[in-house]
Amino acid sequence: MLAPPFELLGSGTLKLARTGADRHTVDAVERNEILSRYADHAKRFDAAASRRVGQSAEIIPFNAPLRELEQEPTPREVQVLQLIAEGLVNREIGKVLFLSEETVKSHVRHLLAKLQARSRAHAVAIGFRRGILN
Repeated sequence: MLAPPFELLGSGTLKLARTGADRHTVDAVERNEILSRYADHAKRFDAAASRRVGQSAEIIPFNAPLRELEQEPTPREVQVLQLIAEGLVNREIGKVLFLSEETVKSHVRHLLAKLQARSRAHAVAIGFRRGILN
């Protein structure tokens, strides 16, 4: 797993844990870079450790994440994205899908993170480009 000061949130977002209100959210590009550096460091460590023949040091293997960092939207999130593409606002989406406005906001937040979109319009464009929306 990730060592402090990073923590993995449920949405797949990494957060740099700091004290107080000083928190920094890591986007997907930074997350990939961090994990790439971590994997590179692990390879160099394994190479150095293997040269220490005859000593009683245990080599702990690096296990890659079990799931892809880039997640696909859930079926519910795709429904929300489709309604965003149709021009509905959160309250209207909630009424159509029988969800609270806060739940819709949560789905939109997750969509933006998963699609690495800067806005709702950008998420819709990415949805069409990736074939999520038709």
